[in-house]
Amino acid sequence: MHVLTLTNSADAPFLNQQVGALEERGVTFETLAVGGEAGAGNSRSPLDYLRFVPEVLREARDGYDLVHAHYGLTAPMALAQVRTPVVLSLWGSDVHGPVAPVSRACAPLCDEVVVMSEAMREALGVDCEVIPDGVDLDRFVPRSRSVAREAVGWSDDEYHVLFPYAPEREVKNYPLARRVVEAVDERLERPVRLRAVHGVDHAAVPDYVNAADALLLTSHSEGSPNSVKEALACNVPVVATDVGDVRERLAGVAPSTVATTDRELVDGLTEVLERGGRSNGREAAREVSLEATADAMLAVYRRAVGTEGAAGRSRRPAAASSSGPRTEA
Repeated sequence: MHVLTLTNSADAPFLNQQVGALEERGVTFETLAVGGEAGAGNSRSPLDYLRFVPEVLREARDGYDLVHAHYGLTAPMALAQVRTPVVLSLWGSDVHGPVAPVSRACAPLCDEVVVMSEAMREALGVDCEVIPDGVDLDRFVPRSRSVAREAVGWSDDEYHVLFPYAPEREVKNYPLARRVVEAVDERLERPVRLRAVHGVDHAAVPDYVNAADALLLTSHSEGSPNSVKEALACNVPVVATDVGDVRERLAGVAPSTVATTDRELVDGLTEVLERGGRSNGREAAREVSLEATADAMLAVYRRAVGTEGAAGRSRRPAAASSSGPRTEA
């Protein structure tokens, strides 16, 4: 099976991990990314997406079995070509944020739609598959906290609370994380340090996760936050707002807290730090291993191109038939 991937974030680690796992299962990929600049404080312009359309149309003529659009704003480009089945993966902000109308308009026209949580499925309001991004259990493994702190340059004389996002990303709600840590710092004798970690090489991320006493997630909304699953895989306690699939992921995991108020976040983080030690999260992380989620995505691919049981959901017009899979993948 040969797949054309469309994305506005070609360097997203979770996307590249998924592609790598599917390549091990016999799928081949070509990736096109939306041009222009995007970062924590800005986004691509409508003109960047308009320029992307002819690029997609030209590339899509090259005999692909499937077009996989990642993120709602790439869906119109995927649907602009009418010969090849389309799988749409939604990431979270494209269902709960300002991009949501585009996602809702395009989802019924795609052959398969993938979301990361039940909450996203309910918000989207169409039939779709729930497949969270997988976590690489070979990379994210529990290791000595002291050794990890030495690797990242953190002191053993403080509590370290990991906030694995750029503070400028409004949806991640850094001001709340700062207030929570300041309140907890007033309660405890040992200093409590909030560590906003972003822009580091993904290979170094497991060191930062293992160096932390806890991961703090204060987001306004999420799909299936990868940082939570990475912390689970490393047995690092998580204190989080009740967003996305966090409550489901943390079911039975201790110590950890899912909070609905600021006070619950403060109490939960205080308890986690006072208790110390690790969580039992790795067992829960096995449910969303990279291998398990890649197998689920491969089943979606096969259904979309008609190589597994019935020939997909047939949301698109009859003219939009596949050119046929190249391999048995």
